[in-house]
Amino acid sequence: MNNYETQDNVEKTTAQSPYLYSRKSDNQQTTISLGSKVLGSEKVLFLAGPCSVESKQQMIDIAYELKEMGVTALRGGAYKPRTSPYSFQGHGEKALEWLAEVREKTGLAIVTEIMDPHLVPLFEQYVDVLQIGSRNMQNFVLLKSVGKSKLPVLLKRGMSSTIQEFLLASEYVLSQGNPNVILCERGIRTFENATRNTFDINAIPVLREKTHLPILADPSHGTGNSKYVLAVSRGAVAAGADGLLIEVHASPEEALSDGDQSITPQEFRKLVEEIGSIAHAVNRTI
Repeated sequence: MNNYETQDNVEKTTAQSPYLYSRKSDNQQTTISLGSKVLGSEKVLFLAGPCSVESKQQMIDIAYELKEMGVTALRGGAYKPRTSPYSFQGHGEKALEWLAEVREKTGLAIVTEIMDPHLVPLFEQYVDVLQIGSRNMQNFVLLKSVGKSKLPVLLKRGMSSTIQEFLLASEYVLSQGNPNVILCERGIRTFENATRNTFDINAIPVLREKTHLPILADPSHGTGNSKYVLAVSRGAVAAGADGLLIEVHASPEEALSDGDQSITPQEFRKLVEEIGSIAHAVNRTI
């Protein structure tokens, strides 16, 4: 949107000549294969794992445990964008190699964040889904680069972005020829400081109305506090999320990043059980 284009003008343009993300009918729905399952169908999928890839054995152990609980894709950061330059930044390409080995052993799809457009060919060798983090939602060079990839793109909402800005970021990817975009609501920054972010549950039904793209919810970043992850997960699925992106760590207190918002495998098992009941109540399954 330029300085002379108002929000009203964007909406009018959408109505007259729909963007690629626009829902054109109630039945239109993009579905994306993740491993042996499909995101955007009647099943609510689980994507889970630690915030950062800390070691190969860590990822192998947690992957087997999560797979047994029904997880479809393993998440873990190889390259980590951190607020402080002195925080753990990830193991880079070595971590990508570990993730690929975990996929070979377990069959789980691999989701990891990419920050550099020049690394797209490297990531394509190792992973199944390219994640665009909140900080890079409007990194348009990066969006265009992943838009030229054949891999699905998991696009997280910017921490201070409107829904319209979020959708237009997805348009950058779609316009480059990649139809497989997954939207992820991960909380926004508000004046409230009781939680790290404010999970915008309104965004899920709004996105459902406006777009055919599948929608994930990330209650881990959405709250920043493991105590609230289960409750917000229940709300997100009831609101219509197609899946949940959850941070799970065997020992959250020892995690190299985001331990405060990570739940244990035991807590994740309880989450899966409760989400099964919620999914059934809204005519879905897990």
